[in-house]
Amino acid sequence: MQLGINLGYWGAGMDADNLAVAQEADRLGYAVCWAAEAYGSDAATVLSWVAAQTERIDVGSAIFQIPARQPAMTAMTAATLDSLSGGRFRLGLGVSGPQVSEGWYGVKFDKPLSRTREYVEIVRKAMTRERLSYDGEHWTLPLPGGPGKPIKLTVHPQREHIPLYIAAIGPKNLEQTGEIADGALLIFPSAGHLEDTAIKYLRAGREKVGRTMDGFDVCPTLPLAVGDDKDITALADTFRPYTALYVGGMGSPKQNFYNQLARRMGYEQQAAEIQDKYLSGDKQGAAVAVPHELIDQTTLLGSVERIADRMKAYAAAGVTTLSLAPAGFTLEERLASLRAGSEALERAGLA
Repeated sequence: MQLGINLGYWGAGMDADNLAVAQEADRLGYAVCWAAEAYGSDAATVLSWVAAQTERIDVGSAIFQIPARQPAMTAMTAATLDSLSGGRFRLGLGVSGPQVSEGWYGVKFDKPLSRTREYVEIVRKAMTRERLSYDGEHWTLPLPGGPGKPIKLTVHPQREHIPLYIAAIGPKNLEQTGEIADGALLIFPSAGHLEDTAIKYLRAGREKVGRTMDGFDVCPTLPLAVGDDKDITALADTFRPYTALYVGGMGSPKQNFYNQLARRMGYEQQAAEIQDKYLSGDKQGAAVAVPHELIDQTTLLGSVERIADRMKAYAAAGVTTLSLAPAGFTLEERLASLRAGSEALERAGLA
């Protein structure tokens, strides 16, 4: 199992620190550095900045939002980043959510599965550098009846095949991801629930196209907080607002993929309470309502030894790249967490 680092969103006041974290991860031998986007920093600019100031670590989009870009533009960006980084780019895609898609981009959030499938097909076709034509439900290239003609990508990517990941949570999306992608980007993964909440659906998708899980990258992101095992409760409490935001506030009562995931993990009543409180404006109450067990199951907390044991459980559950989001109020704390993650991997015998 390899380790990655997830920088999250740029522009949160820790940008210089984030670069230092990426550079330390590069020095420690982490496999990949991911950057996210929502409606603030865009991931492509961040990744070009990080790639220019690192040497070996891959840089990946977690995610490029599908409603934000036409698929041909994503192919252009991927080819450019792969070329500039010397073949170190990984392309992560996701549909985002209805609030961002429709509220920020003005793109209707409908038929996300078929939209994702077509998007991936167009991106991959464009990356082959053959002349691009496509006739689908969501995209038609070139547009009929006009001056457009099939065009081919002029940029040569460093590699013929750039690894493509999809951020997936729901069963149908996970199955399609196994079918059409090279890896899955997961969030709030519990090692004990991973088979039932993700792996079995990914495997089903792989089997549909005659493939196994061999070579498919299962890549969840987990917050990491290092400390004394006696202080697990206090360490977990630092992530209460984070968990409450996703389970309670990311979406509407009918469309919150993270809330639905928590319910599938057995937290039906608690997930409903967190969402009710968060959407009514009681964010503190929502944080208090988050079960300690849910936080502990979906983060890496405690001593290096405890974290190493958890890493073994994730590897046994099928994780191939474990991306860490190191916690800390200062740069030194975050760097120390990063080093502890590397040490835990070695102690687990997974390096």
